[in-house]
Amino acid sequence: MFSYYFSLALRSLRRNPVITTLMIAAIALGIGATMTVYTVFHVMSGDPIPSKSAQLYAVQIDNWGPKSHREGGNNEPPDQLSYRDSTALMAMHAGARQTQMYATGFNVIPADKNIKPYFVHGRATYSDFFPMFATPFAFGNAWGKSEDDAKAAVAVINKKTNDKLFGGTNSVGKSIELDGTQYRIIGVLAEWNPRPRFYDVTTVTFGDSEDVFVPLTHAIDKQIFANGNTNCNANPDGNGFDAFIRSECVWTQFWVELPTTADAEKYRSMLDNYASEQKRLGRFSWEPNNRLRNVHDWLDFEKVVPSDTKVSVLLAFSFLLVCLINTVGLMLAKFLGRSGEIGLRRAVGATRMALFAQCIVESGVIGLVGGLFGLLLTALGLLGVRHIFPKEIAGLAQLDLPMIALTILLAVVTTIVSGLYPTFRAIQVQPAWQLKSN
Repeated sequence: MFSYYFSLALRSLRRNPVITTLMIAAIALGIGATMTVYTVFHVMSGDPIPSKSAQLYAVQIDNWGPKSHREGGNNEPPDQLSYRDSTALMAMHAGARQTQMYATGFNVIPADKNIKPYFVHGRATYSDFFPMFATPFAFGNAWGKSEDDAKAAVAVINKKTNDKLFGGTNSVGKSIELDGTQYRIIGVLAEWNPRPRFYDVTTVTFGDSEDVFVPLTHAIDKQIFANGNTNCNANPDGNGFDAFIRSECVWTQFWVELPTTADAEKYRSMLDNYASEQKRLGRFSWEPNNRLRNVHDWLDFEKVVPSDTKVSVLLAFSFLLVCLINTVGLMLAKFLGRSGEIGLRRAVGATRMALFAQCIVESGVIGLVGGLFGLLLTALGLLGVRHIFPKEIAGLAQLDLPMIALTILLAVVTTIVSGLYPTFRAIQVQPAWQLKSN
């Protein structure tokens, strides 16, 4: 029966090419504009680690005090920690897992003389980083606590670095030279690029993950400076690396894994006790002002998805609604224009349900064709987006299979819904009136 209604729909659409074209164009424009904006929003607002986003928490401690808060602000502490505070938290081991870290960088000197030395982005961290953030490994594994304690010169490299230096082969056990120091490769990551890069949004939010990871204990021992965002409320008391890590400058990130809500509440109490102790020691002169935010709350706090992007999505769906209202009017004119045909079919025995199904199938066909053209407009819109948004975001704004399916589904469903009222009006035709008038 569906194939019969489908063939009737195609014939009906061919009989009114102007109205058909206008309806398809309205649907295509609405879908194209909406899905272009929504695709960008979807990329920016996605959950980067859905399996653990409710268990991973970013820690904030106010080590600057009220004087550093903006006038009329919200009393928020810095979004990073001083080395002193993050080191103290690391020593407490109060979570299931925890890691102190900071962004850095290295100059790679390849063993292959045909490859010129080049710069890579690095991260100094602890061994818990890898199981906490569910990093996949192609070869080897992460270093362990023993390497952290020994300040070992070991490294985990990403797939891109492994492909460039070792041709994609298993490089575990080989060496990589970073700033003149030889590091033993202990693991090679598979493809891993959480978007957004939630664990450190103070540098690049939607960029690639780091190329090289080394133990933080080793990095501090070798006095490897940070290459990320650093903020100071006062100059360090002295010069050099030691003065820098003793200062109140904030430049490290600290994440803790807390499996349950009770664990999170316990950790909050521990943070307040730590801040109270710092006040008792004279370091702080203000009441504890700490934050513990899971991944979703952290991304909201950091405004990873700007408010104007959310407004753009609302405006895009409003435009789609306007297009659908126009489509309703066109369908109403088309269906009511076939009153004679509908009345005749009713007179020869067609039920209202059969006529309803015929009109709904016709609406679905319009939505399908409009969706296909809307998909083309979405692709063109995303191509334009790549010339507007920053490179790291523009590269993500592309249609994958789920978004293609959503585009077609949205077009078909919204068009069918738009066709409900015109269909209802059309099947109310009284056969006797139509036959008499004819």
